Amino acid sequence: MATKRIANQVHKQASRLLREGYIKREPAWYRAVLDHPPLPLPAREPPSRTYFDVPEDAALTRPSTSKKIQPLPVQYIEDQVRKQFFRDHPFEAFREKSLVEAATVESEHPIRGAQWKRLRQRGRNPSPEDAIRYAVNLYEHHGMPLSDAYASAVAQFRSLRSEITIARQIALAEAEHLGLEFGPSQIEITFAKENKAFDTFREAAAQSHSAETERKRWKAVVERDSRPDHWTKGQEYARLWKEGVRPVYAPIFGESQVSQQASKTPEQVAQQLSTQADFLNLVGSRIAS
Repeated sequence: MATKRIANQVHKQASRLLREGYIKREPAWYRAVLDHPPLPLPAREPPSRTYFDVPEDAALTRPSTSKKIQPLPVQYIEDQVRKQFFRDHPFEAFREKSLVEAATVESEHPIRGAQWKRLRQRGRNPSPEDAIRYAVNLYEHHGMPLSDAYASAVAQFRSLRSEITIARQIALAEAEHLGLEFGPSQIEITFAKENKAFDTFREAAAQSHSAETERKRWKAVVERDSRPDHWTKGQEYARLWKEGVRPVYAPIFGESQVSQQASKTPEQVAQQLSTQADFLNLVGSRIAS
């Protein structure tokens, strides 16, 4: 009864009970657990692996000198071929491909295994995945070395792609010769939509800028109580000039009043200036002496 307490021994105990007849029917989980048995407790070693998903140069068991316990890396042959293919053909990664899953899983192509001898058997326009699967198929079912299988798959892939490219160019030249005019491509349509969106952004920015400018614009406030200014065509200025009144260019804070003073003789003006300039009292001292 002690084995029932250990989880990884349940399927073994069930096998004994079935063999002795204590259990008449196999449990629903019995076959699944036998196909994928649990790890021993405590987990000291990873489960046994095959070269199906392990690199060829990796050991299937942990070396006795290694003290670190870790599972073996998972690597398929398709991963190696795919890595080398896109390294040789980097622009194939830019081709559009739908990643939307359908309602059902796509069934395998009927031409596979030993029947698949040429890449053209699956169509005249193969995809990169078709070339990768074809290289792996040559390696697994036709006994070719992986390097030779890859070289053959790449050569046939490039040949078929060249045929498709030349056929499209000829069809395009014939259509243009017959007068057919093609509309904008999908790239041009996308650029047009992008430019239209940019134009809306520019218009919105211009409107917001104009609104902000109108809001911040300075507006003068006219004092209606002050004396209205009338243009006299220079007559007022000429009249004051003839009377000897000098104009005052200081700002007007109230009603301007022009003082009517009598004009002075040049001698009086000179005496006034000399008096103002005698700040050391030199003239006064001379007169007193």
